[in-house]
Amino acid sequence: MKTGWKIATAVVLIGGSVWAGSLLNMQAEGAGTTPGTADDPVVTKSYVDQAIQQAIGGGGGSSTPSTPSTGGSGSSSSEAGIQIVDVKPGKILVAAAGAEFIVRSGKAVIYSADSNGVADLTDGKDIPNGGTVANNHLLSFPREGRGIQVQEGDTHNLTVMVRGGYQIK
Repeated sequence: MKTGWKIATAVVLIGGSVWAGSLLNMQAEGAGTTPGTADDPVVTKSYVDQAIQQAIGGGGGSSTPSTPSTGGSGSSSSEAGIQIVDVKPGKILVAAAGAEFIVRSGKAVIYSADSNGVADLTDGKDIPNGGTVANNHLLSFPREGRGIQVQEGDTHNLTVMVRGGYQIK
């Protein structure tokens, strides 16, 4: 008699499990579309890149990058990308409002016509007029009239990456 109850209990449990599994096997709501159909299209990376360029105003033209200019002319407007600028001793690289500099080589100091300094975004501090600039630090120039120059007594040029407008005086 004990064996009969065990078999009956096993049959009821297995049957109930199959029935419960069939109820839970229904599709989740919203998962009824098949990927790749008109309702849920599959897109390529180039399509997404083109859509992003159009959204940010790039127009979605060719994906080849433009050639950077060297900034050797002595001044630049802010529409260009990053430029590499060489600053000779005795010259001052003055930033336009919103420009960013990274000194790549040489010993630079801050130049400012007023008492305000320049923000060193890498260290998170303000460098005052005449303060030394560490190489490979991002400097932000929120207003015109501030810049960098070669440290006095140094005979080597500065190599600076510039984003935004600038003038060499």
